[in-house]
Amino acid sequence: MTRAKKTGTKKAGMKVRGGRAAVIGALGLASVALAAGPAFAKGDVSINAPHTAQVGKTFTVSASADDDAADYLRVCLEGRTGGQAWLQVTCGAVADRNGEAKVAAKVKAARGGALEYRAVVYGLLSPKDKHPVRERTSGVATVNVR
Repeated sequence: MTRAKKTGTKKAGMKVRGGRAAVIGALGLASVALAAGPAFAKGDVSINAPHTAQVGKTFTVSASADDDAADYLRVCLEGRTGGQAWLQVTCGAVADRNGEAKVAAKVKAARGGALEYRAVVYGLLSPKDKHPVRERTSGVATVNVR
């Protein structure tokens, strides 16, 4: 005895409709899951510096940062003059995910001109991570020294 394959338009039509319903349901579920929460990390970095400073006088440049993407954070200040390469001025202490990373530098300008500073946020896997990843960079803060 052999088995006969059942064929018919009703059975085939039901399979197609059932497949379509499954695809539509899966797409609807995926769109709800994507709309439930953003897929990007939130973070912020800010830098504070005076607009002008006197030659030979000390001024303070400070920065703070937070980021949800990294377990640990460190924020560093970089500076340059005359459009040259960025040089690291100083770095702050390592902060965990719940804390805010901060750094401050006291700078004494030896000559007049424009000094530019920016803050760079590094993400670390542990407090003593030797390979930090650059997460964010602030805008440039310019100090005009007179």
